[in-house]
Amino acid sequence: MHFSTLARRCAGLTLGLSMLIAGATAQAADPVPVRVGLAAASSDVGFFIADKKGYFKEEGLAVTFVNFDSAAKMVAPLGAGQLEVGAGSAAAGLYNAVTRGIHIKIVADKGSTPPGYGFQPLLVRKDLVDSGRYKSLKDLKGMKIAGSAPGSGSTSTLNEALKKGGLKYSDVERVFLAFPQHVAALQNKAVDAAMTTEPSATKAIQSGAAVRIMGDDEIYPNHQLAVVLYSSDFIKDNPDAAKRFMRAYLRAVRVYNDALKDGHLAGPGAEDVISILTEYTNVKDPAVYRAINVQACNPNGAVYVPSLKNDLAFYKEQGEVKGNVSVDDVLDNSFAAAAVKELGVYKKK
Repeated sequence: MHFSTLARRCAGLTLGLSMLIAGATAQAADPVPVRVGLAAASSDVGFFIADKKGYFKEEGLAVTFVNFDSAAKMVAPLGAGQLEVGAGSAAAGLYNAVTRGIHIKIVADKGSTPPGYGFQPLLVRKDLVDSGRYKSLKDLKGMKIAGSAPGSGSTSTLNEALKKGGLKYSDVERVFLAFPQHVAALQNKAVDAAMTTEPSATKAIQSGAAVRIMGDDEIYPNHQLAVVLYSSDFIKDNPDAAKRFMRAYLRAVRVYNDALKDGHLAGPGAEDVISILTEYTNVKDPAVYRAINVQACNPNGAVYVPSLKNDLAFYKEQGEVKGNVSVDDVLDNSFAAAAVKELGVYKKK
């Protein structure tokens, strides 16, 4: 056997043994409790897969999911040490927390919108489309448009849509509701339109209440819409558990990526992923998940920084963020980088 080949095999064996020993050591001790905030979105799938497949348990972590009606509402509990991890967004509240000395960090991608992966589309009520009230983006003027929370990623997406229609953010009326509530709001005509994440968007369309106008991959390509957040206490007080959490999470994200095909859950292992989503969410019909336009999620964890900078500029313009704060102040790539070093760079099956 050639020496270089032998060396590579030995290196691979050493890495495998080191991960096995680390996992065994973690399990030998009492499991580390990790509370994860979720916002009832399909982009939480990485956490669900890691839990269902036992990846968190293998890393010696006792993970508990805590539900919120908006990712923006996770910031305060993260800052207060009531959550270790947030399945959230780079919202205005995150930057404001940093200006107050609360060092929550963005540590990985959870959902982004490269072409073909528009998982938070713009919806308009079907009756408004049928009547001709809505024909193009400029017709959004004066409409009531639902979003998740002030200063959230969806507000920046809507701003980009309005700009395409020659409108300003102030040209529409905002109504803030949890994403699942958008369906009922469109059905009962409490709102005219919505920026709604999946699977709620597909449910609204299938109910006949709304029409999909444009995916956010068209409105705002490569938007870093959802991220994984770590509390400062988790980073500072239990960095080893934080590393193990990231390793489990990225293993799960790679399972998810294997199942993707053309912006849908239609690749190898897709039915397994769909089964997990129907178990962990309140959408129990597998057909919904077969139909939805899903989010992209970087299997190596990296976030798209230009998008984060654009969002922060919009929040500052709207007066949602005050003070001297930058994207660099909230970004920590070290946990994802360490996990990739151990797992290797992802290669799609």
